[in-house]
Amino acid sequence: MHVTFPRLPDHEAGYSVVERDDGVVYQLLGGRAGTALPHDIMHLVVERELGITDGIWGGIAAGMVFGSMRHVRGRRPPHVTERSALLKRTYRDRILRAELLGNLVEAIAALDDPSADEIRRLTGSKLSMLRMPEPPSPQAFATAARALQVEAARWARLRPGAELRYEWALPVTHHVPRPRDPSAPGNRRDPRRRLGGHGGSGRPGPRC
Repeated sequence: MHVTFPRLPDHEAGYSVVERDDGVVYQLLGGRAGTALPHDIMHLVVERELGITDGIWGGIAAGMVFGSMRHVRGRRPPHVTERSALLKRTYRDRILRAELLGNLVEAIAALDDPSADEIRRLTGSKLSMLRMPEPPSPQAFATAARALQVEAARWARLRPGAELRYEWALPVTHHVPRPRDPSAPGNRRDPRRRLGGHGGSGRPGPRC
């Protein structure tokens, strides 16, 4: 998946262009343009550096369509809205985890050469609401923070009209549970069962 962030004139509405591997292209709306690193780049860099495949950008690659996304071109797969909604429900906690991890790395990147103990303290406070058996190591967080600093410096040097382009190559790990077929035997919601086996169309329900 390719993601392009154009540097627009200050204070204009920012956006990125997301080109999924299936050929579908979306415009992802962001905050106001300026020299500060866009929030969506922050998450892309952090998730890529920490190998988070089931977060925000992994979700977009798998088919999630957020409210800030606008379809530009490319044939969308069938039942795209239902698939996206099911993915969001299924992976809600993991998306929240990715959001909090991104905020943590952003906080680390704002520090001047933080020690491992400082990173552990920040981790404890920023991730206190998460149930993570073992968060990434302070070294992994520090590496991600340095990558974020590099991208922030690159973005700050861009002039309006230039752009940064990223490749999202992590494997898609979001899997959509297959909706239960309402005509399957034993399904109490089967309309043919309610009608005593008569009058149903016999066609299975939509699959995402």
